[in-house]
Amino acid sequence: MPYSWTHLVRFLAKEDGQVHLGQIDAAKVPDLGLALEKGETVTVQVVEGDVFDGVVTNRTLTISTVSFGLLAVVFLTPWLTRALLNNCSRYCAKIRCPLSAAWDSTTATTPRRPACRFQTLHQAADGAGRPVPARIVVPKIAQDGTSDYEAELSLVIGKTGRDIPKEQALDYMLGYTASNDVSARAHTDGTGLDASAPIGPVLVAASAIVDPHRLKIKAILNGEVVQNSNTSEMIFDIPTTIAFLSQGTTLERGTIIMTGTGPGIGAMRTPKLSLKHEDDIRVEIEKIGTLINKVYHE
Repeated sequence: MPYSWTHLVRFLAKEDGQVHLGQIDAAKVPDLGLALEKGETVTVQVVEGDVFDGVVTNRTLTISTVSFGLLAVVFLTPWLTRALLNNCSRYCAKIRCPLSAAWDSTTATTPRRPACRFQTLHQAADGAGRPVPARIVVPKIAQDGTSDYEAELSLVIGKTGRDIPKEQALDYMLGYTASNDVSARAHTDGTGLDASAPIGPVLVAASAIVDPHRLKIKAILNGEVVQNSNTSEMIFDIPTTIAFLSQGTTLERGTIIMTGTGPGIGAMRTPKLSLKHEDDIRVEIEKIGTLINKVYHE
């Protein structure tokens, strides 16, 4: 489904101090996160309406800060996201996941079907879209060296559906954005700790990315590339994922699906690598931009 906007941001305007939706000119501002970090002046066209039926107008405003990221934009009803597990071929080959009914019994490196966890993002994403660099909060309970990063492409559902055929799956897409599925592995099976699931800062319409399965994606920790993969390494592509997750389950519009991370996460390194206080962690995705966060230990 085509939308009026192609690169959507929710922001606080300098001119009136109000929160608006806006259309970014990607030709002039290819990476909003980096532009805001550098202190550049970013002017956008105001989008009237909501994320699903908004119309780009000729009215322009200047971004003061990115306000609340994409949280309030896409989560109109469901406060839930689905996060895919083990959906990168190189990642699975490296970790050699334990055998289960979901895995190929001959190699233990190829899942037979998508696996996902359900997690709430209302509080988890709070603070994720604040002025660059926004905070990732690691609470005291998770300050044991087990909290790390997962750079992921996230997709947003634009039309409610159930039992969606794979051939029609992309018709249900709203857009793509960057996300960091920060994990406190010793304490939770999924992301859910407050301010631990940053997402944004731009939502790129599905129509603006010709092939979402050929996007470079990196995690950069304190200037060092710690993850470097490509969405072409997905074991289950986006249509397969949407079709599978909608079997017997209604996918509400606004639902976010994190599509899985590549190799290089801190928990699988020797020595292990965790997020420390005041670390700078970034997720950079080709054609989308850079999600920039600062780690804060409570």
